[in-house]
Amino acid sequence: MKIVMMGCGPFAVPVFRALAQSKKHEVILLVSQPPREIKGRVQPESPMVTTAKELGVPIWTPDRINNHVEELRTYNPDILVVCDFGQILSPDVLASAKFGGLNLHGSLLPKYRGAAPINWAILKGETKLGVTVIHLTPQLDAGPVVCQASMDVSADQTAQDVEPLLAQLGAPLVEKVLDALEDGTCCCETQLEGEATRAPKLKKCDGKIDWTKSAVEIRDLYRALEPWPQTHFFWNRKPGVEPVNPNNLLRLIPRSIPQVLDEPIDAPAEPGTVLEASDRLVVQTGAGQVAFTCIQPAGKKCMDIPSFCRGYGLKPLDRLE
Repeated sequence: MKIVMMGCGPFAVPVFRALAQSKKHEVILLVSQPPREIKGRVQPESPMVTTAKELGVPIWTPDRINNHVEELRTYNPDILVVCDFGQILSPDVLASAKFGGLNLHGSLLPKYRGAAPINWAILKGETKLGVTVIHLTPQLDAGPVVCQASMDVSADQTAQDVEPLLAQLGAPLVEKVLDALEDGTCCCETQLEGEATRAPKLKKCDGKIDWTKSAVEIRDLYRALEPWPQTHFFWNRKPGVEPVNPNNLLRLIPRSIPQVLDEPIDAPAEPGTVLEASDRLVVQTGAGQVAFTCIQPAGKKCMDIPSFCRGYGLKPLDRLE
């Protein structure tokens, strides 16, 4: 099959490599996003563009592929393979290829449709994550399911750990589907709309820790938001003083997965109360306690807890915002 690959992020690289190196199929073009300019600086090229240069695959980076249907048709593709692309394809774009389009999505659809499926699955405490290959429709991640694969995820794995594993899991699935399409043996199943959940793009504010949540929820929040936007909380070094002096309000970023204490410290306290500040930082949550081993004040270097407590004076019974 003649394939037009569409993708930008690192999640798409393994399937791109597999298809480009396939003896049965030919990737004739990579469609990716143009470099973005943020605060006057042009961002580095996408991992997919870098990989395409390495593999010798032609590259096209239009602003919106939906505005370039006629140009796309000149390539006469058999199929579009989409992964980590960031654009919803119009019916005309999908119709430009003989077999339409396939999408490799980082969740077990219909759960977690959207831009951040891995993050939201971990945030919601899922212990089994997976990937899905769907036939593309103009609706977001709503096309018929062709095949899926899953893997178990442990409490010591972050989204950053899991993403490359899922990407590798998905690559052979796409090859399998392409073979089935050629053989005429491909079948699919309609998604159950009643079971669909959303996984929207993450925002920086999503990382603020709410100490009234349970210890497990706070641990999973950290796991889900690595490497971005990361979790954070605030410590007012001089509580009760109004107005609050910004110099006394520290933004703190945990730099280790919070440990959920199996044997909590026996000290009734409100959520956000520091119970221990020595070799580790133990904080009361809405249900259970969590312990941190290293922390990073905003704009500073990461510090182990003993060094932080000595340098900044954090002590038991202090309250975290």
